[in-house]
Amino acid sequence: MHRRRKRVFALAAFAALTVSAVFASAGSASAPPVGPLPPGPTAAIQTRAGELVAFALPVRSNGRVWRIANTVNAKVIREVSEGDLGNQVVLVFKAMGAGKATVAFGLTRGERSAASESRRFVVSVRS
Repeated sequence: MHRRRKRVFALAAFAALTVSAVFASAGSASAPPVGPLPPGPTAAIQTRAGELVAFALPVRSNGRVWRIANTVNAKVIREVSEGDLGNQVVLVFKAMGAGKATVAFGLTRGERSAASESRRFVVSVRS
């Protein structure tokens, strides 16, 4: 009888953990899209297919984060890495094929949609 209780308890604990993991992942599945961007600087970048392009954005305080604010043409560039480097947030993209892609970033407080700053990069990729 004692062994059976342990087994039932273990199964119940496993089920509870599984359910909580499912609800936790569903709750953080996606952030709302970034809303309209305020005016900000735009930079033009030229590169060749196969090369890497890095965007460095200044770290901001008070829970403000840089978020990609538009759909990026994945046939032209694709994000491969992201991280903090000193006082910069660095996002690295790989040039996939010829064309032009715009990457727009909005600075939001957490995952809110209102952007207080923006940066835009127009990437032209040659074959």
